[in-house]
Amino acid sequence: MDVHGRDLRYFVAVADELSFTRAAEHLFVSQPALSKQIRMLEKQLDAELFARDRRTVRLTRTGEALLPYAREVLAAWDRARAAVRAARTAGQGVLTVGMSTSPGRGLLPALRTRLTSRHPDARPVLRQVNWADPTTGLADGSSDVALVWLPLPDADRYRYVVVAREPRLVALPAGHPLAERAAADPEGKVDFTDLMDEPFLALPPEAGPLRDHWLALDARDGRPPRVGAVVTSAEETHEAVANGQGVALLATGNAPLVVRDDVLALPVRGISPARLAVAARHDDRRPLVLAYLDAARTMAGATAERSPGPG
Repeated sequence: MDVHGRDLRYFVAVADELSFTRAAEHLFVSQPALSKQIRMLEKQLDAELFARDRRTVRLTRTGEALLPYAREVLAAWDRARAAVRAARTAGQGVLTVGMSTSPGRGLLPALRTRLTSRHPDARPVLRQVNWADPTTGLADGSSDVALVWLPLPDADRYRYVVVAREPRLVALPAGHPLAERAAADPEGKVDFTDLMDEPFLALPPEAGPLRDHWLALDARDGRPPRVGAVVTSAEETHEAVANGQGVALLATGNAPLVVRDDVLALPVRGISPARLAVAARHDDRRPLVLAYLDAARTMAGATAERSPGPG
């Protein structure tokens, strides 16, 4: 049976990190799923690739023999995919725009208008991506550009333009005691310190730093959050809040996706705002990609905020 390219990519990630936990975080997959795929690869090859114990992971002699060839195969496949993307873009003007939820705020029509004013043949195609991928398809190349919430994992791989900065709200079930407290507050706000002991809805662990952001880890003074449930969509968030499984932080512009029926949202004092950005890979300098970033920069009316890194 032929080996799947995904399995080689998983193998190389574990070989680089010598840690299944860190490799899983880098790949945006769960550790059990990663371990299962490595075991399947070892079964296909009829060889043990890693020696594992409770504390360490190391390559076996067989794993060391496979590693350079796995890198060559993946590098060749990455070049092939880049060539396909370039040919597709040049021939059809297609630009795949990743997003996790509809960004609203008039962003997509405005970006399309600015892009097509410079490239009339451009065809932006929207692609919905699960919340488990905080890069919204950029990391695996399935999106050419993407609407992403910051922070991005492996930030030096990407360039981005911030197109919206918004206060974060907390979504609560109707009748929650903090709603009454906010009504008595001069600014109608909830202090984040009053939310510290509440169960929170969280993104999947694969979301990495973005999961931490929506749990407001930087405002907890080292106190770990209570996670009431894991959610992967706006609809799941609404249902979980309404059912009392937990509260959830959300950007002001995304409130209409969650707030209805038995769910309300209140502004929160003591946490940083959310930032929505248009992003692309640093090494992707195709004209349509750069034009989309320029459209975002023009629309934002400010110099691009860019991550560290070249270009």
